[in-house]
Amino acid sequence: MSRYSFSLLLIGALILGFAATAAADPIQLALFNPIQLRPEGTSIEGVRLNLLYGKNANLTGLDLGLVNHLTGDAVAIQWGVIGFSEGGFTGLQDNFINYVKGDFTGLQTGMIDYAKSGTGVQYGFINYSDNFSGIQLGFINYTQRMHGLQVGLANIIISGGFMPIFPIVNWSF
Repeated sequence: MSRYSFSLLLIGALILGFAATAAADPIQLALFNPIQLRPEGTSIEGVRLNLLYGKNANLTGLDLGLVNHLTGDAVAIQWGVIGFSEGGFTGLQDNFINYVKGDFTGLQTGMIDYAKSGTGVQYGFINYSDNFSGIQLGFINYTQRMHGLQVGLANIIISGGFMPIFPIVNWSF
């Protein structure tokens, strides 16, 4: 990602975060949980910086850090080494490992991308979802059910694909 593109994403996330309601906590700074400004049960609407490991309930805004953990939902741009959302995630998730236990909508980019259910694009070395609608681009793409396209070396759609396993491209519409 170019420096200009990253700057635009950062400015957009800051605007989104600071436009949130005054009742929400706009800033979180965490060394590791529980050594963080706000307790883990707090929702953040703004910017969250996790130096080693940060844990909060929900997030709307920008999430940066080594390990970014949410117990609820996110509408965010997330960037780091590990991004883990126990709820849903909407937005851009760009980590080495992306893990969303709930519904994902947007773009996941990383070495390993996981979403229980997803809509959008997964772009990584290994992409995995139980149910995905959109495009999976990677070395290994796996889903139980798909409405869309897979492009990669090994493309696996267990139920309803062109073939259960097919190299280069597989699809289900």
